[in-house]
Amino acid sequence: GVWRQTRALLFKNCLIKCRTKKSSVQEVLFPLFFLFWLILMSMMHPHRKYDEVPNADLGPLDPSVLVDFVIGFTPPTPMAREIMKKVAFDNFEDGLITEEYLSEEELEEASVLKPSNFVGVVFKDSMSYQLRFRDSIAMSSIYTESR
Repeated sequence: GVWRQTRALLFKNCLIKCRTKKSSVQEVLFPLFFLFWLILMSMMHPHRKYDEVPNADLGPLDPSVLVDFVIGFTPPTPMAREIMKKVAFDNFEDGLITEEYLSEEELEEASVLKPSNFVGVVFKDSMSYQLRFRDSIAMSSIYTESR
């Protein structure tokens, strides 16, 4: 029955492998070659772990960089207004303009129409947000992982 058929199939496969030595060797060597290549590439670009950066006083911010700087934010919730008020008035006396938008679509339209000194802030909740620049999105994150 089954044992005889299995034995015959194994014998047939061994005969095929013996008769086609070139393809049999390729079946064994190509995976080993790619494994070697993968190990070599991982050794050339090792994972780097960066140490903590100690707290340091970076000095005063040059306010001339932020002259007529526009920050748009959405949604206009009381918490978002309070945060943007602190950003605009507590840190920078003048030169920083905040604008509120009702939706992300309005914010995106405004970023296209405004000059390059426009940054959008989309509040997801009271603790997370996304920065929207003219042609990209930056996620807020304290921890960054390796590529």
